[in-house]
Amino acid sequence: MKNLIKTIPLILVFLSTALFAQEPVVGVADPESLFVDDVPALHRNKQTALHIMRELLQCNYWDRAGEWLTDRYIQHNPNAGSGLAGVVYYFTEVANRKPTEACNELTTEVVAVIAEDDLVTVMTPRRYPHPTNKGEFYYTTWFDTWRFVDGKADEHWDPAMLSAR
Repeated sequence: MKNLIKTIPLILVFLSTALFAQEPVVGVADPESLFVDDVPALHRNKQTALHIMRELLQCNYWDRAGEWLTDRYIQHNPNAGSGLAGVVYYFTEVANRKPTEACNELTTEVVAVIAEDDLVTVMTPRRYPHPTNKGEFYYTTWFDTWRFVDGKADEHWDPAMLSAR
């Protein structure tokens, strides 16, 4: 009985969170301002992450991927192959991403950019259809983390699940 009395408040807190709407994840007004650092090595890595986010992931200039990714690029996303050629193949052939005309600034929403040692993590908002409430959406945060070697991304992590392509 004593344990039940201790557990009831926890159950009530858990249930009450389901009654309130989730706060949407929102990016900052100037995402490129997050890709700077006072520490030169961190600044270089953040700037390379900015190029990956803008030129590769947003604008699809995959013919320039070698400027920012190593040849051995280790990929932990289960949908794309490792190596520079593997990731370029995934985005250009499997995902069929086509280059955009202009690529002057990062328009992708960014929540935060965190750099430590040789790692940079970029957090972005994601909005998905609610699985049980038709017509509604829910928000979550996506992340991409890169490990850098000599100014280029050498390894990548994200929370991607295997897709049925």
